[in-house]
Amino acid sequence: MDHNVGADVLGAFPVTGGELDRLRERLVRAAQDEGLLDVAYRVVDSPLGPLLLAATARGLVRVGLPAQGHDAVLADLAATVSPRVLAAPARLDPVARQLDEYFARGRRDFDVPLDLPVGPRFRAAVLARLAAIPFGGTATYSQVAAEVGSPLAVRAVGSACAANPVPLVLPCHRVVRADGGCGGYAGGVVAKRWLIDLERGAA
Repeated sequence: MDHNVGADVLGAFPVTGGELDRLRERLVRAAQDEGLLDVAYRVVDSPLGPLLLAATARGLVRVGLPAQGHDAVLADLAATVSPRVLAAPARLDPVARQLDEYFARGRRDFDVPLDLPVGPRFRAAVLARLAAIPFGGTATYSQVAAEVGSPLAVRAVGSACAANPVPLVLPCHRVVRADGGCGGYAGGVVAKRWLIDLERGAA
């Protein structure tokens, strides 16, 4: 895959440690200068496990949860956004910092530019509604369906949440079942419950 090309090139040079880091930085700068860095990514630690963050020059395009598999996320980015995907951590510094603040209970919402794919109008409406669910609160799938003008489209709300490309930043974990159950989550039900409890403990 194209996102491994940089690693293959670096492996051809007898460098270690700081030299390897400097060579990577030069590779990233060259890609940026030549307009070849369409998608930058980095992996950050979190209480949920390692998160893969990816951004275009316009904004955050993906938050990959551990259960989704980082290789699968990178492959999807290469197929749907651009094959020019490269590890370039600096572009994701603001997102990483805000996630650290969120997990430390010092941040209630996110303020980073997003570059979301154009999709069906209904899905876009659901994603927009997610940002309005307050920190520490929840909404049911049926409530979200009604609020976006399609009260019978409860299952479609679930599908839109499952397809959310930037979980945590757009908090699909705050959408729950009417009977009080968590419902599905791309990161797994345990992670969803943990996030809800985190926010309620900080509210």
